[in-house]
Amino acid sequence: MDFDTIVRGRRSIRGYKPDPIPKDVLKEIIDIAARAPSSMNTQPWHLHVISGEPLDRIRAGNTERNLAGVPSSREFRVEDKYEGVHRDRQVKVAVQLFEAMGIERHDAERRQEWVLRGFRQFDAPVSVIVAYDKELQGDIRHFDLGAITYGLVLAAWSRGVGAVINSQGIMQSPVVREHAGIPENHVIQTAVAMGYPDDSFPANAVVSTRRPVEEVATFIGFDD
Repeated sequence: MDFDTIVRGRRSIRGYKPDPIPKDVLKEIIDIAARAPSSMNTQPWHLHVISGEPLDRIRAGNTERNLAGVPSSREFRVEDKYEGVHRDRQVKVAVQLFEAMGIERHDAERRQEWVLRGFRQFDAPVSVIVAYDKELQGDIRHFDLGAITYGLVLAAWSRGVGAVINSQGIMQSPVVREHAGIPENHVIQTAVAMGYPDDSFPANAVVSTRRPVEEVATFIGFDD
Protein backbone atom coordinates (compact mmCIF):
# COMPACT_ATOMS: atom_id res chain seq x y z
CA MET A 1 0.00 0.00 0.00
CA ASP A 2 1.17 3.52 -0.70
CA PHE A 3 1.28 6.04 2.14
CA ASP A 4 -1.97 7.85 1.28
CA THR A 5 -3.85 4.54 1.14
CA ILE A 6 -2.51 3.51 4.54
CA VAL A 7 -3.41 6.84 6.18
CA ARG A 8 -6.89 7.07 4.64
CA GLY A 9 -7.67 3.40 5.14
CA ARG A 10 -6.51 3.07 8.73
CA ARG A 11 -9.18 2.97 11.40
CA SER A 12 -9.32 2.08 15.07
CA ILE A 13 -9.82 -1.66 15.53
CA ARG A 14 -11.76 -2.82 18.58
CA GLY A 15 -12.40 -6.46 17.69
CA TYR A 16 -9.54 -8.90 17.06
CA LYS A 17 -8.89 -12.43 15.93
CA PRO A 18 -7.12 -14.51 18.61
CA ASP A 19 -4.21 -15.22 16.24
CA PRO A 20 -0.85 -14.15 17.69
CA ILE A 21 1.29 -11.57 15.90
CA PRO A 22 4.71 -13.06 15.07
CA LYS A 23 7.50 -11.39 17.02
CA ASP A 24 9.37 -10.65 13.77
CA VAL A 25 6.37 -8.68 12.47
CA LEU A 26 6.20 -6.68 15.70
CA LYS A 27 9.92 -5.91 15.41
CA GLU A 28 9.37 -4.63 11.85
CA ILE A 29 6.50 -2.42 13.02
CA ILE A 30 8.58 -0.96 15.86
CA ASP A 31 11.60 -0.45 13.59
CA ILE A 32 9.48 1.67 11.23
CA ALA A 33 7.73 3.55 14.04
CA ALA A 34 11.04 4.40 15.70
CA ARG A 35 11.90 6.56 12.68
CA ALA A 36 9.50 9.13 14.17
CA PRO A 37 10.90 12.62 14.77
CA SER A 38 11.64 13.74 18.31
CA SER A 39 12.79 16.95 19.95
CA MET A 40 16.56 17.35 19.52
CA ASN A 41 16.66 13.64 18.55
CA THR A 42 16.12 12.69 22.21
CA GLN A 43 14.07 9.58 21.25
CA PRO A 44 12.61 9.45 24.79
CA TRP A 45 10.29 6.51 24.16
CA HIS A 46 10.20 3.01 25.58
CA LEU A 47 7.84 0.37 24.20
CA HIS A 48 6.86 -2.53 26.44
CA VAL A 49 5.31 -5.18 24.17
CA ILE A 50 3.11 -7.59 26.11
CA SER A 51 1.21 -10.74 25.19
CA GLY A 52 0.09 -14.04 26.64
CA GLU A 53 -0.32 -14.61 30.38
CA PRO A 54 1.19 -11.27 31.51
CA LEU A 55 -1.33 -9.41 29.35
CA ASP A 56 -4.17 -11.54 30.73
CA ARG A 57 -3.12 -10.61 34.26
CA ILE A 58 -3.11 -6.92 33.32
CA ARG A 59 -6.60 -7.23 31.83
CA ALA A 60 -7.90 -8.94 34.95
CA GLY A 61 -6.29 -6.52 37.41
CA ASN A 62 -7.33 -3.44 35.43
CA THR A 63 -10.93 -4.66 35.24
CA GLU A 64 -11.16 -5.73 38.89
CA ARG A 65 -9.79 -2.46 40.24
CA ASN A 66 -11.98 -0.31 38.01
CA LEU A 67 -15.13 -2.27 38.88
CA ALA A 68 -14.22 -1.97 42.57
CA GLY A 69 -14.18 1.82 42.21
CA VAL A 70 -10.43 2.25 42.61
CA PRO A 71 -9.62 5.76 41.28
CA SER A 72 -7.74 5.97 38.01
CA SER A 73 -3.96 6.10 38.41
CA ARG A 74 -2.92 7.22 34.96
CA GLU A 75 0.51 8.81 35.08
CA PHE A 76 -0.36 11.82 32.96
CA ARG A 77 -3.02 14.50 33.18
CA VAL A 78 -6.31 13.91 31.37
CA GLU A 79 -9.36 16.07 30.83
CA ASP A 80 -12.00 15.66 33.53
CA LYS A 81 -14.54 16.01 30.74
CA TYR A 82 -14.75 17.48 27.28
CA GLU A 83 -17.04 20.39 26.52
CA GLY A 84 -18.27 22.29 23.48
CA VAL A 85 -17.16 21.11 20.05
CA HIS A 86 -14.74 18.60 21.57
CA ARG A 87 -17.58 16.96 23.48
CA ASP A 88 -19.66 16.95 20.29
CA ARG A 89 -16.97 15.01 18.43
CA GLN A 90 -16.59 12.58 21.32
CA VAL A 91 -20.32 11.90 21.38
CA LYS A 92 -20.53 11.56 17.60
CA VAL A 93 -18.02 8.72 17.40
CA ALA A 94 -19.62 7.02 20.44
CA VAL A 95 -22.98 7.12 18.66
CA GLN A 96 -21.38 5.64 15.53
CA LEU A 97 -19.87 2.80 17.56
CA PHE A 98 -23.02 2.03 19.53
CA GLU A 99 -25.15 2.07 16.40
CA ALA A 100 -22.75 -0.32 14.68
CA MET A 101 -22.86 -2.66 17.69
CA GLY A 102 -26.63 -2.34 18.09
CA ILE A 103 -26.29 -0.98 21.63
CA GLU A 104 -29.37 1.02 22.58
CA ARG A 105 -29.10 4.14 24.71
CA HIS A 106 -31.07 2.55 27.57
CA ASP A 107 -29.16 -0.76 27.47
CA ALA A 108 -27.00 -0.24 30.56
CA GLU A 109 -25.72 -3.83 30.57
CA ARG A 110 -24.31 -3.75 27.05
CA ARG A 111 -22.95 -0.25 27.49
CA GLN A 112 -21.12 -1.46 30.60
CA GLU A 113 -19.75 -4.44 28.68
CA TRP A 114 -18.39 -2.03 26.08
CA VAL A 115 -16.55 -0.13 28.81
CA LEU A 116 -15.17 -3.40 30.17
CA ARG A 117 -13.82 -4.26 26.71
CA GLY A 118 -11.78 -1.08 26.91
CA PHE A 119 -10.42 -2.07 30.32
CA ARG A 120 -9.41 -5.41 28.74
CA GLN A 121 -7.69 -3.60 25.86
CA PHE A 122 -10.39 -4.98 23.58
CA ASP A 123 -9.08 -8.53 24.08
CA ALA A 124 -6.26 -7.87 21.60
CA PRO A 125 -3.47 -10.45 21.56
CA VAL A 126 -0.79 -7.77 21.98
CA SER A 127 -0.55 -4.56 23.98
CA VAL A 128 2.21 -2.03 23.49
CA ILE A 129 2.72 0.15 26.56
CA VAL A 130 4.21 3.47 25.45
CA ALA A 131 6.38 5.15 28.10
CA TYR A 132 9.00 7.88 28.36
CA ASP A 133 12.06 8.68 30.46
CA LYS A 134 11.01 10.10 33.83
CA GLU A 135 14.01 12.44 33.97
CA LEU A 136 12.63 14.52 31.10
CA GLN A 137 10.62 17.65 31.87
CA GLY A 138 8.27 19.72 29.74
CA ASP A 139 5.40 18.97 27.39
CA ILE A 140 7.56 18.23 24.33
CA ARG A 141 7.95 14.62 25.50
CA HIS A 142 4.22 14.05 24.93
CA PHE A 143 4.60 15.35 21.38
CA ASP A 144 7.44 12.90 20.82
CA LEU A 145 5.41 9.97 22.12
CA GLY A 146 2.47 10.96 19.95
CA ALA A 147 4.75 10.76 16.93
CA ILE A 148 5.97 7.22 17.62
CA THR A 149 2.48 6.06 18.61
CA TYR A 150 1.03 7.22 15.30
CA GLY A 151 3.96 5.54 13.58
CA LEU A 152 3.07 2.30 15.34
CA VAL A 153 -0.53 2.23 14.16
CA LEU A 154 0.40 3.17 10.58
CA ALA A 155 3.23 0.63 10.33
CA ALA A 156 0.93 -2.02 11.81
CA TRP A 157 -1.85 -1.22 9.32
CA SER A 158 0.58 -1.49 6.40
CA ARG A 159 1.19 -5.10 7.48
CA GLY A 160 -2.44 -6.07 7.94
CA VAL A 161 -2.33 -5.56 11.72
CA GLY A 162 -5.03 -3.45 13.35
CA ALA A 163 -4.61 -1.25 16.40
CA VAL A 164 -6.38 1.18 18.69
CA ILE A 165 -4.74 3.71 20.98
CA ASN A 166 -6.37 2.97 24.30
CA SER A 167 -5.62 4.75 27.56
CA GLN A 168 -8.37 2.75 29.30
CA GLY A 169 -5.93 -0.13 29.29
CA ILE A 170 -3.49 1.71 31.55
CA MET A 171 -5.97 3.37 33.91
CA GLN A 172 -4.56 1.27 36.73
CA SER A 173 -0.86 1.85 36.20
CA PRO A 174 0.32 -0.19 39.25
CA VAL A 175 -1.22 -3.28 37.66
CA VAL A 176 0.56 -2.60 34.38
CA ARG A 177 3.87 -1.95 36.13
CA GLU A 178 3.66 -5.14 38.17
CA HIS A 179 2.87 -7.56 35.37
CA ALA A 180 4.90 -5.88 32.61
CA GLY A 181 7.92 -5.23 34.81
CA ILE A 182 8.07 -1.56 33.86
CA PRO A 183 10.90 0.19 35.73
CA GLU A 184 10.26 3.20 37.95
CA ASN A 185 12.20 5.54 35.66
CA HIS A 186 9.69 4.99 32.85
CA VAL A 187 6.45 7.03 32.89
CA ILE A 188 3.48 5.26 31.28
CA GLN A 189 1.83 7.43 28.63
CA THR A 190 -0.67 5.17 26.86
CA ALA A 191 -1.33 1.71 25.47
CA VAL A 192 -1.85 0.48 21.93
CA ALA A 193 -3.96 -2.66 21.55
CA MET A 194 -2.84 -4.58 18.48
CA GLY A 195 -3.87 -7.66 16.52
CA TYR A 196 -5.35 -8.96 13.29
CA PRO A 197 -8.79 -7.38 12.70
CA ASP A 198 -11.90 -9.51 13.08
CA ASP A 199 -13.85 -8.39 10.02
CA SER A 200 -17.08 -9.76 11.51
CA PHE A 201 -16.90 -7.31 14.44
CA PRO A 202 -19.28 -4.47 13.51
CA ALA A 203 -17.42 -1.62 15.22
CA ASN A 204 -14.36 -2.29 13.07
CA ALA A 205 -16.21 -0.83 10.08
CA VAL A 206 -16.72 2.52 11.80
CA VAL A 207 -14.82 5.39 10.23
CA SER A 208 -14.87 8.58 12.30
CA THR A 209 -15.40 11.86 10.47
CA ARG A 210 -12.61 14.37 10.03
CA ARG A 211 -12.64 18.16 9.92
CA PRO A 212 -12.08 19.59 6.43
CA VAL A 213 -8.78 21.28 5.56
CA GLU A 214 -10.51 24.67 5.52
CA GLU A 215 -11.44 24.23 9.17
CA VAL A 216 -8.14 22.75 10.29
CA ALA A 217 -5.68 25.07 8.56
CA THR A 218 -5.29 28.82 8.12
CA PHE A 219 -3.27 29.90 5.06
CA ILE A 220 -1.47 33.24 5.27
CA GLY A 221 0.42 35.01 2.48
CA PHE A 222 -0.90 32.85 -0.38
CA ASP A 223 -2.50 34.10 -3.57
CA ASP A 224 -6.01 32.71 -3.93
